[in-house]
Amino acid sequence: MWVLYALASAFFAGVMSILAKIGIKNVDSNLAAALRTVVVVMFAWFMVFVVGFHVSITSINTKSLVFLILSGLVTGGSWLCYFKALQIGDVNKVVPVDKSSTVLTMLLSMIFLGEGITLLKICAMALIGVGTYLMIKRKNPVSNDAAGHKWLIYAVLSAVFASLTAVLGKVGIAGVESNLGTAIRTLVVLLMAWGIVFLQGKQNGIRCIDLPSWIFIGLSGLATGLSWLFYYRALQRGPASVVVPIDKLSILVTVVFGYFILNEKLKKKPTVGLIFIIAGTLSLLID
Repeated sequence: MWVLYALASAFFAGVMSILAKIGIKNVDSNLAAALRTVVVVMFAWFMVFVVGFHVSITSINTKSLVFLILSGLVTGGSWLCYFKALQIGDVNKVVPVDKSSTVLTMLLSMIFLGEGITLLKICAMALIGVGTYLMIKRKNPVSNDAAGHKWLIYAVLSAVFASLTAVLGKVGIAGVESNLGTAIRTLVVLLMAWGIVFLQGKQNGIRCIDLPSWIFIGLSGLATGLSWLFYYRALQRGPASVVVPIDKLSILVTVVFGYFILNEKLKKKPTVGLIFIIAGTLSLLID
């Protein structure tokens, strides 16, 4: 069942990237991330009260709470970097780099969570790594254009933070109902995101956001909430070294929607890279 949860998480995460790309077009990326988080928090806590797990908040032990908070902090860092990269780069390039966190997550899971390593997992990591490289490699790169590669820096940081999110979240979610754990993490992300917005003085930009941007930011927040709920349910029941790669299949959803909605087409090498990533991910299901 956890495989189905992971696949559902991947679908909504892929939809979220497209909605967010459209929504943040004319909005500061940090402000957009903070506004999305409001929607995610409302949705997450609504689900907690619907299922009645709010009464178990006081039973969460200190260790779980600390790791959930740490997971929330690195999630906030990942989001801020991801949306900055998404705003200045092509979604079909940003998303593969962000999803490369799969390989780092698998390595960290093996080291810190004691999840075993097999030959198939090594081959899967190799396929995912090569596939990511093929998807982001430019045919004619700009030689010394630092600005042109700025999105890559943010995307890499997003991937690093995302991998830490999975490992910390796996520890924090142990013994905690997944919806409640997700809701607690979103509160941490909310405080962090809005703290950065106010430190930068970007809060006044809310008045300049047009209606279409509001709609797409709201929808991306809803998609994120759904993705998180399924993701942490899967993470609670399945191994992080497998759940995370399945969740990263959202790249396929993003590429398909990016082709039809954003008119971002893949060339030969990126297409081969996508096939490698999918093959590496699916191979983990038979390990």
